[in-house]
Amino acid sequence: MSVEPYRELVFDKEGDGPAGQAGALASLARQGVGDLIVFAHGWNSSPSGATRLCSDFFAPFPELLAPGVEAGYAGLIWPSMMFSGEPAPDYRALVTVLPEKEQVLDRITDLLVAAAPEETAFARFGALLRELADVPPGEGGAAGPAARVPEFLLADPVETCALFTAALDACGRGGTGRAPEGLRVDLGAYWRGAREALRQTTYYLMRQRAGRVGEFGLGPLLGEVARAAPGLRVHLVGHSMGARLVAYALKGLPPGARPVASVTLLQGAFSHYAFAERLPHDPRRSGALWDVRSRVRGPVVACYSRHDTALGVMYPLASRLADESASLAAAVGVPGPSPAGVAAGAAAGVPGAALSGAARLAGVDDPRWGAIGHDGVRAVPGTAERTLARVLREGVPGSGCVSVDAAEVVRSHADICHEELARVVVSAAGAGR
Repeated sequence: MSVEPYRELVFDKEGDGPAGQAGALASLARQGVGDLIVFAHGWNSSPSGATRLCSDFFAPFPELLAPGVEAGYAGLIWPSMMFSGEPAPDYRALVTVLPEKEQVLDRITDLLVAAAPEETAFARFGALLRELADVPPGEGGAAGPAARVPEFLLADPVETCALFTAALDACGRGGTGRAPEGLRVDLGAYWRGAREALRQTTYYLMRQRAGRVGEFGLGPLLGEVARAAPGLRVHLVGHSMGARLVAYALKGLPPGARPVASVTLLQGAFSHYAFAERLPHDPRRSGALWDVRSRVRGPVVACYSRHDTALGVMYPLASRLADESASLAAAVGVPGPSPAGVAAGAAAGVPGAALSGAARLAGVDDPRWGAIGHDGVRAVPGTAERTLARVLREGVPGSGCVSVDAAEVVRSHADICHEELARVVVSAAGAGR
């Protein structure tokens, strides 16, 4: 590890962790530590990879702290998977984070490898995705538990895979746009979209898991730390799904506990309206985290980058289909591909040709599906807008929401190990030189 003192926090998928973790953090205060920086990784394929990321991210911090500041560090390790630019997750990584689903994943992988140009194969694929996501048999309709199930898991599998193929083309990740050699163009081309459908299913699962670990794992643990070491200032930092995790930890803080002095979100993979008291498109509703800002004594900083295509294109599609912000395509007025449209596109030899604009279908141009890591905090009055250069020159405002355009150094979703971003965190903590 690049820094000391360092502690590692470990949680399982339910937010449970080994006994004594809160005590280990509180003991740092007895050693003279006044500021504790907690970093939660995003999607990662292994605990060792997550620890390496923590080490790389923390490396610049000791040289950035003001004289007299005694800081401690903690890396939060949770069972996640990699959210990279690849169109499908690595199978071994999936088994690592979903070991109870190994047989289902085996059958899904067999279908993806075979890529049979038959509707029955797509039907089996759709059924396996629902099994992977624990969708009860026969689930459907617009009310009850089904309303919380992503639309694409309930829709016709061929239409779903056609939609994802078109979205991949929209962000330049779809390859040639032609079906693999030897397959009928009408269905064979859509197995590229099937891989993305698998990835989006795991996105849906990890999205739920990150919120659960934050609210029921990290939040209560920080409450214990606050009772044992009331003077310790905690600074939460999260990347990607880890940003969602630390944000939801604020929901899980016990009543009256306010140990969190600052929050920094790096390429956060959740809604840019999360902190809004009123949603612009539906003033009757609030963002999922609108009431947690008061639980942070200092600023809530969101670093974002327009170069993050994972959050700029694929995230809006995932959000629309997972119903993160409103009520799916019907609320947006964007139809899904019809069987006739799919057939027409296939007849033309262009997968998704009849899908009326893949970017529009993906929701890229509709602000209700945007990610906080792509364009910052939205619909929160008084949010400070800053360039990275200005923050490095003047520092972070001492309170409220702050959006920092970090595009000058963040060139992709995973590109977060920079001294400049470490300086943002230290400034938000009020601990810099």
